[in-house]
Amino acid sequence: MDLGLAGRTAVVCASTSGLGEATARALAAEGARVVVSGRRGERAVEIAAELPEAVGAGVDLTEPDGPETLVARARDAFGAVDVLVLNSGGPPPSTAATLDTDALRDALVPLLLAQQRLVSLVLPAMRERGWGRILGVGSTGVVAPIPGLALSNVGRAALAGYLKTLAGEVAADGVTVNLLLPGRIATARTAQVDASVAEREGISTAEAESRAAASIPAGRYGTAAEFGAVAAFLCSEAASYVTGTATRCDGGLVGGL
Repeated sequence: MDLGLAGRTAVVCASTSGLGEATARALAAEGARVVVSGRRGERAVEIAAELPEAVGAGVDLTEPDGPETLVARARDAFGAVDVLVLNSGGPPPSTAATLDTDALRDALVPLLLAQQRLVSLVLPAMRERGWGRILGVGSTGVVAPIPGLALSNVGRAALAGYLKTLAGEVAADGVTVNLLLPGRIATARTAQVDASVAEREGISTAEAESRAAASIPAGRYGTAAEFGAVAAFLCSEAASYVTGTATRCDGGLVGGL
């Protein structure tokens, strides 16, 4: 299938590892011009050098001028932004009963506030051109809150509410807005969660991983490449009639439809 991404400019946040990196690579494989970004500027440049047409941008989106810096880098390199993939590392494990107000405020900066600022910077031009793709990388915690990840559950749910509202406002302008919810994908973040579960329950990390895999109908963790493939489709011309959705990539983990 031709996804219609050749020559499109895609900015992928937090793409120096994990799901973001996999998404950047998948978009590049479809012919998109990709801006690889993250706090580790050297790693962003390394990944970009491995892709057909890409640049690396070292940027911290939690800094006041971070979103503006990233969008400016993309425009300087390739012109207008056609695809924006919103992604962020997860906050540390936490419980709702002991939630700290300052920690919650800090978590909302990368999970919601920086994301909204990025959208505000690229959306007007997308609407004017009549084409744009905005994809938020969330978590299945949006539809089934994950025990021990209160900060993530709250922040990602807030982003989901914002994106769903936005989708209805810009659909007629040719801009789609979707959310992609990973389940247990084999990344460093998942390993961190497994280690937290192991510590909390007094079991080995290997046992925590085994239990988690057994709870997934597919019987295994997903791969980052599998996630990236779904992300690329949702960012594509082929998905022009898909908007306002929260699509799960979770091997059947969540029991609800």
